[in-house]
Amino acid sequence: MIVTRNWLQEYVDISKISTDDICKTLNSIGLEVDSLELQRVPAKVVVGKVLEKEKHPDADKLNICQVDIGGETVQIVCGAKNVDAGQFVPVAVVGCKLGDDFKIKKAKLRGVESNGMICSSTEIGLAKLNDGILELDSSIGELVIGRELKDYPLFNDDVIEIELTANRGDCLSIHGVARELSAFYNIPLTEQEYGLELNNLGIGQTLEVESTNEIDSKYIYKVAALEDFKLPLVYKLRVGIIDKFEECDLRDIVNYVTHATGVILNAYAKSDLKTKDDNISVLSIKKDPQGFDIVEGEEQLSTISINQEKTNDDKNSEYIIEATYIDPEFLSKKVFETKKKTGDIYYRSSRGSEPCLEFGIDVFCSLISKAGGKLYNGTEAYNDYNEKHTLDVNVNKINSIIGQEIEKATIEKILSSLGFIVKDVANGVLSLQIPTFRHDIKNIADVTEEIVRIIGIDNIKAKPLAIDEASRANTTSINLIKRNKLRFKAIENGFYETVTYVFADKEKLQKYSIATVKESLDILNPIVKELDTFRTTISLNLIEACSNNMKLGFKSAAFFEIGKVFDINRVEKSVISFIFSGQKELESFFNAGKPENIEFFEFAKKVLNTVGKFDLEPMAKLPNDLVHPYQNASVIIDGEKVGFISKLHPSVADDYDLSDTFIAEIEFDKIYNELTKVDAYSKFQASKKDLSIIVPKNMEYSEIKKTINSIGDKNIKQFNLIDIYSDEKLGDKESLTIRFVLQNNDKTLEEEDITSSMNNILEALNEKLGIGLRD
Repeated sequence: MIVTRNWLQEYVDISKISTDDICKTLNSIGLEVDSLELQRVPAKVVVGKVLEKEKHPDADKLNICQVDIGGETVQIVCGAKNVDAGQFVPVAVVGCKLGDDFKIKKAKLRGVESNGMICSSTEIGLAKLNDGILELDSSIGELVIGRELKDYPLFNDDVIEIELTANRGDCLSIHGVARELSAFYNIPLTEQEYGLELNNLGIGQTLEVESTNEIDSKYIYKVAALEDFKLPLVYKLRVGIIDKFEECDLRDIVNYVTHATGVILNAYAKSDLKTKDDNISVLSIKKDPQGFDIVEGEEQLSTISINQEKTNDDKNSEYIIEATYIDPEFLSKKVFETKKKTGDIYYRSSRGSEPCLEFGIDVFCSLISKAGGKLYNGTEAYNDYNEKHTLDVNVNKINSIIGQEIEKATIEKILSSLGFIVKDVANGVLSLQIPTFRHDIKNIADVTEEIVRIIGIDNIKAKPLAIDEASRANTTSINLIKRNKLRFKAIENGFYETVTYVFADKEKLQKYSIATVKESLDILNPIVKELDTFRTTISLNLIEACSNNMKLGFKSAAFFEIGKVFDINRVEKSVISFIFSGQKELESFFNAGKPENIEFFEFAKKVLNTVGKFDLEPMAKLPNDLVHPYQNASVIIDGEKVGFISKLHPSVADDYDLSDTFIAEIEFDKIYNELTKVDAYSKFQASKKDLSIIVPKNMEYSEIKKTINSIGDKNIKQFNLIDIYSDEKLGDKESLTIRFVLQNNDKTLEEEDITSSMNNILEALNEKLGIGLRD
């Protein structure tokens, strides 16, 4: 946002405040100053008047001008096309320095003496207005021939560029910034004076506005006769400073007033409208197929607040002047949903343009009236303002947020100066009507920020931070500690951590019969085509990571990731996923340079050492085509199925050029996160006893394990299956050898104690499962 000191002066009296102080103030109230440029016309550039002009005898493109510069008339050879007798022009007299290496001297051009130079706007350090010389007029002040232009305040300005945050659309205008300075310095805004030149005709005699009740825009229309309108120089210079100069007086005054007031203006030639039989022009406002408000004449003229598509020129005499407003939140959401292509004006409208349309129209009409334009009486308008948003705030709560006691009267004064309507309700509560131009004020925190801005953050006294010791443990912190523990353990067991996208390729998921999110819940606008859905497993991401490593020449790869996956209804949960592919160790002397590939139980042990104790059960049904049909197991914790471990299906391994590969995925929330408690260990000798029992081949070991655990014998410290044997004599049965470790915490076990424990085991197995010792 660009403002100038002289332009601001028209809205608030800052004559006694230095530009440096203004910049500091803007920074302190949240309007960060990006740059400051001092625009100064060089010395010895004076007001001159062209008395005569004649063609150069030896050059078609040169003119010989007699120029009055005050006290004398000098001859100047000028090549500008637009120079003419009777013009007031800037003249750089002999001795003037227009640049480090550009000093005006007496010279001869094609044999004709020239004493000075008639200047363009850029040659004296101003914005470019045309390709010729700059013609002066009285809008910069009284034109006194011979007076230096550096003595004209409107020619010598301080240009301030402000970097605005997206929520401060109310400061996208000179008036908006002046309003902020007015509040900070406690200087009232200058009351604007409006004067209109009317042509004694009513707007209803020339224009009819048709609009549907579906439109979301507010609007005001005026009709202006501009055949005698000529934009004064001061306005052209300011439009040039903001880089909006178009060399069309109508477009330039529209840009000028829009930048000055914040009201979005536009103009249409009356000749572009439809005409009824009674010679009344018709302007239509309606919805386009995407739901945006458009303006139509003979054809579409613009999309309100999105694109000002129709280019105006100065060839017509009558124009329709438009002021519009639309809610920025509604507009931004609509553009996002439809991916509508927008124009320059959308930047202003999406951040919140000035909703007081009368203000912009009045300024516009006043300016063109002073410059030769005439207006039709009356307006065509739909400007039903929404009721102001009301917010009740507690003064004590505001002071609590600030951390400093601010008097209620001071708070009321600050908010009133910022345009709030403040009512003191009772018990320290203020009822606020939020100004319509402050779209960003939603709650007490926003109100408090406004107060702090004006008081100045540097004026808030620093206080030591008061910390009350309290338990701050919560689900988030507990899960973070648990996550870090798992990470460290996984790394200890040879896994490397990866982080992959929560998005996946739907085709790949479907290829391997992996469940996918419902199509109605899929990603509408994926970042790339290959990541078009939410992942329902991390395993496929890790398989691709392993494959990429193997292609780089690695013979082994082991990864883990803790992250989110989604079910078909897009409900998320956290899992930890593992993968190990290829050789279980590096080539070394101990394996004769030929390390073996990892096996199922070696992989399962690494996972167990990471996540803690769990049981394995064969899968009743394969969940997808990644799982090996014969080397797989469900992970069981406290009797609940919480994940799986499996060898990667050979066909999938072939797809990714992988050797023996194992995968696992376990629900993060089901993994224990308890402190390890240390129990006293027995100082007495342990005994080992083996039992060989005959069991049906279809009996699962988990049933035997459950039966032995149900005995509750404290002497049994550990037992493991160490051998499985079968032959023809055993038929449909097999022999299982189980090794028991027996130990007592209080004494050395006697033979009879050991015998008693073993008999208890055999009795339980016989009673509950009908199995016994091998003969």
